Amino acid sequence: MSERDKAGGAFATVTTLFFAWGFVTSVIDPLVASVRAVFHLNYTEAMLTQFAWFIAYGVASLPAASILSRLGYSASILTALGAMVVGCLLVPAATSLELYPGVLAALFVIASGVTLLQVAANPLSAALGKPERSHFRLTLSQAFNSLGTVLGPRLGAGVMLAGGVFATNGVNHASRAQSLRAIDVAFLIIGAFFFAVGVLIWRTRKTIEAAAPPKSAIAGAPWAAIGSGWALYGALAIFLYVGSEVSVGSMLTNFLHDNIAGIDMKAAGEMVSFYWGGAMVGRFLGSALLTRAPAGLLLSIAALGAALLCFAVTQLGGAAGAYVALAIGFFNAIMFPVIFTLTLERSTAPASATSGLLCMAIVGGAALPVIAGKIGDIAGTLTPAFFVPMTGYLGVAAFAICAARVGATSQRGAGAAIEH
Repeated sequence: MSERDKAGGAFATVTTLFFAWGFVTSVIDPLVASVRAVFHLNYTEAMLTQFAWFIAYGVASLPAASILSRLGYSASILTALGAMVVGCLLVPAATSLELYPGVLAALFVIASGVTLLQVAANPLSAALGKPERSHFRLTLSQAFNSLGTVLGPRLGAGVMLAGGVFATNGVNHASRAQSLRAIDVAFLIIGAFFFAVGVLIWRTRKTIEAAAPPKSAIAGAPWAAIGSGWALYGALAIFLYVGSEVSVGSMLTNFLHDNIAGIDMKAAGEMVSFYWGGAMVGRFLGSALLTRAPAGLLLSIAALGAALLCFAVTQLGGAAGAYVALAIGFFNAIMFPVIFTLTLERSTAPASATSGLLCMAIVGGAALPVIAGKIGDIAGTLTPAFFVPMTGYLGVAAFAICAARVGATSQRGAGAAIEH
């Protein structure tokens, strides 16, 4: 088998990982609505599900980069999938005791595995082929990540928001127990899926290692990225983007239910798939556009478009605002992969260290949704909470404009310019 064929086969296998973590991450959106009803939570308390999930990126990303440098790609990926399966099995243990903090702890374990998965898979996807097509490959992998995010809310809402407390006017012991069991079923299905993906990776691990960069190229202390100005700037952009995307996704189920007449919670949760579906369509389109247009320019347009739609939601409200909110997903499309690759091109730190720092910045998904939830509780409606993601998208636009001005061809000079 030629080196090109090995790289192509490894890329296809690695892309299944993007689907896997997109699927489970988007299931958290209907879970927010489910736990809010089952455990009698306000918006801020319900958003702690996202906090527990995304805080793992802040805690586990830099250690994950060290694990990657020690174990290599295949072993790190298998370790990550094992942790994710364990976390899924912890969910039924927590719900059987009716402990919301236990659910949060289980989510943290799953997300820690996802963190290691991302630290390994993002740079691996970018490296499996010609360097000049790294934007294209990572964006294409992210398109399949979006396919997972489209299917995740449909499974999650269909299982967790049907029957139980959502089929009665009040919460009683029987309805609460039924909704808790529905949460169990959803995560047991997800755990079985992760196990199957692990089997696939185990069977193809030699192909992945043969096509991957040598282990020596991974070496480098994760803290080395702190010394690169571009790595820090890229991390801030990732923090704002993920926080904004997650804030919108987390609010949508309740926002759609409150603003579209006659729609029940299950249907509202299923509609969230259109938000993620817009990102999927945009990523397939974006992967083609990135072969023809500068990445920084496209990122600028996408971030400004998302900010404009968030502002429109705050002014419209009602059904019109609800449908505009769904459209924000399209503009999310290329943001993560382009921020990631623009940063890797300009960072003066080793790729594994930069990847670890960028994945740690995904902790923005823990911070911004809680702020948005607090605004929703104070205002009594989620409409003004869309100012939070609007601000985040404007920050991403600033990063994109700066990166476009510097240019991808002067990578080391760009890093030095910002660092000094």
